Amino acid sequence: MKDIIDLTMTYHEQMPGVKFETARKLDKDGWNAKDLHLYSHAGTHMDAPFHFGVSNNFINEFTPNDCTGKAWVVDASDVGNSALVEIHHLREIEKEFSEGDSLLIKTGWSKFADQPEIYRNQLPRISEKLAVWCVENYVKMLGVEPPSVADVNNLKEVTSIHQILLGGNVIIVEGLCNLDLISGNCCQFMALPIKIKNGDGAPCRAIAWKE
Repeated sequence: MKDIIDLTMTYHEQMPGVKFETARKLDKDGWNAKDLHLYSHAGTHMDAPFHFGVSNNFINEFTPNDCTGKAWVVDASDVGNSALVEIHHLREIEKEFSEGDSLLIKTGWSKFADQPEIYRNQLPRISEKLAVWCVENYVKMLGVEPPSVADVNNLKEVTSIHQILLGGNVIIVEGLCNLDLISGNCCQFMALPIKIKNGDGAPCRAIAWKE
């Protein structure tokens, strides 16, 4: 049996964009249930091209095949706060990468998930050159640990990087965790979003396993 690694953050009410309300109680209604209020880009999530106006392609249009495949784990753990992940961080992966593979950028940033001032406002970002490289080399999915691939406090930057990637058919997965549990630099990766009609994005369950 494959050793499957869960790369998904646990959703809880202290997480920005998450709120739960009691809908049913066992002692009163016969079962327990909650109403879930989720921001479409909360926690571990996937972006659709519609998110930044690249096209009218929505999250429900991604197929399971679009969201599954071989991925390379890029060790960018030396990147500091608010710094850029560059092409040189790919190292030997740049030579081994094949069209249609995915990239998972390991920065260790998920350890700051409970410190929003750092997690959101000092995140390591994907450089424009790396974003263009991803498009030119037909990266299938780009997964990162921070809540965004770019500085969310810089509208010009966050718009530009998302439009480059989404406009080049690179699927973006943000808010990953546990990348350090993947042994070696290659794995199989899957991130399946909630199938929301006309969705700009959605929480997803992300996993990795070795062949």
